Amino acid sequence: MSTLGIALALAGAVVFGTYVFLVKYRFAHYPDSVYVVCVYAIATVLYAPVAAASGATVPTDPYTLAVLVGVNALGGVAILAFFRALTLGDVSYVAPVSKVVPLFVLPIELAVLPGTDLGSLQVAGVVVVTIALYLANYQGDLLTPLRRAVTLRPGQLALASAATFGVVDVGKRHLMGDLGVDPAAFVLVLFPIVAVMFAPLAARNWPDDVAVSGDLGALAALAVLVAVGQHVVALAFVELAASVASPLVNAQAIVAVVLGGVVLNEERFGARLAAAALAVGGVALIALG
Repeated sequence: MSTLGIALALAGAVVFGTYVFLVKYRFAHYPDSVYVVCVYAIATVLYAPVAAASGATVPTDPYTLAVLVGVNALGGVAILAFFRALTLGDVSYVAPVSKVVPLFVLPIELAVLPGTDLGSLQVAGVVVVTIALYLANYQGDLLTPLRRAVTLRPGQLALASAATFGVVDVGKRHLMGDLGVDPAAFVLVLFPIVAVMFAPLAARNWPDDVAVSGDLGALAALAVLVAVGQHVVALAFVELAASVASPLVNAQAIVAVVLGGVVLNEERFGARLAAAALAVGGVALIALG
């Protein structure tokens, strides 16, 4: 088990958890598609010099390039599915279901990357962290999100988003662990692909009362957070199996909801603290394994 990899994955969780909280705090008035296009377009411009200075180059091997583009495009599809689920349904059952990504990563990675070696403690840790992610995000009846994931369109989309993110995480590991893709090259390709995928939706939903020019400073600051978070997470996937990295990185949801409770006095703070403690226990099992 790579101590560096665990540290990088947890650092990524903190960065992204803070980022998600700040987005909710500062840009809740933006349509999701408009916000994503703005931030990812800015991140493309800001990150390109960093990638160039690091010597990162996009691979030219046809298979590696196809996987790189495909994995990032799938990431865009997963984000689109999640936002569509939020549009159609209540966040109280969309959010918990969308956070069960690690439960998909584990069987996918074991099936397609047979060299993956996970101990029983690590598997238990993955399950515990996933349960904590679910508990931190559910509201109301504990089992309602799971029932609606099967019977209602928004829940089905949330589940599809989680499954797609599971494929994306395994793809990241394959790219950077097996194919030797530079993490900076991965991030460099990610930003423009997501921005382009969201552009048509943003154009249709662009509101008259959103003045992007007045928010450029704040958008740029969040784009920096996205760039740092994506780079750190990509480095983590070099060091760790996807089954280990995914639950650690997805602990960002715990960070976000705890920050929401502390700063914004959001409801269910005690339950979310308990979920955070459960997540810490799961992380400990992963590290010990």
